[in-house]
Amino acid sequence: MRIAFAGTPEFAVPTLRALLSSAHQLVGVLTQPDRPQGRGRRLTPSPVKAALGDVAPLAQPATLRSSEDQAPLLAWNPDVLVVVAYGLILPKAVLEIPRLGCVNVHASLLPRWRGAAPVERALLAGDETTGVTIMQMDAGLDTGPILLQQALAVDPKDTGSSLRERLADQGAGLLLEALQGLAARTLTARPQPADGASYARKLEKREAPIDWRRPAVDIERQVRALQPWPVAETVLADPRTGAADRLLVYAARVAPAGSAASERPGSIVETDGRHEGGYVRVQCGDGALDLLILQRPGGQRLPASVFTRGPRALESSMVLGGVS
Repeated sequence: MRIAFAGTPEFAVPTLRALLSSAHQLVGVLTQPDRPQGRGRRLTPSPVKAALGDVAPLAQPATLRSSEDQAPLLAWNPDVLVVVAYGLILPKAVLEIPRLGCVNVHASLLPRWRGAAPVERALLAGDETTGVTIMQMDAGLDTGPILLQQALAVDPKDTGSSLRERLADQGAGLLLEALQGLAARTLTARPQPADGASYARKLEKREAPIDWRRPAVDIERQVRALQPWPVAETVLADPRTGAADRLLVYAARVAPAGSAASERPGSIVETDGRHEGGYVRVQCGDGALDLLILQRPGGQRLPASVFTRGPRALESSMVLGGVS
């Protein structure tokens, strides 16, 4: 079949590569415009553009609202438009261009976690199972009929990065299976169930600060889910000077039962700096959390044991998230 592709981030790259290695003809690719990134604010191509090279025609419209924006897709005359985390709304006129419609690779088992951040929301909610849905797109937000679904068990150590990578690979294979079914006319879309719908709103920077009044199990999920962005963080305010020391938390575990004390949430109740596998144990609203890998802004990610030594050491009786 003649396939057009629309995608932008790294999550879309495995599907693009699967299409390039398939028997289908990739007639063109849509991706978002180059964006300024880094300290130098240099224009940087999207991961999809970088992965494509000059293998197929490329268009980078800022929107798809005008006939001029839609012209490349019309000229490519695709049988199917495959959409993976493209980031732009597809108007009704665009949805109607491909002969067999637009097919989306979505990183959840719809109708659960419709929206922009299904991977992170699944981790924050403590879902034990997620997966990939291949759906026929309609005018709604991830509301189109389902072509194929495949579940994936969430590993207790999964971060936003690791789970997204596994789902991206799974989605690429499932998409090829769906295209085969569409070409053979053996695949029939079915409406999404009326029950079980939930919305995965976009992540925001304000979700990074840790509220130590919450249960330890919830904070541990927050640490894993908010990687690579915005990264869970906390603050240590020096009770002598009032200066705030910001700490990024990259790894943590729920402390063994019985580790919690009667201290206020955020209190450091124990530190272990004797070896690289040490920890900084923090009182939570329910239970305690062992911080394992930390980073000061501009510094390196280091084992928590390093933060228990030196003039800026984290010590028992200190309080994270405020002044003791």
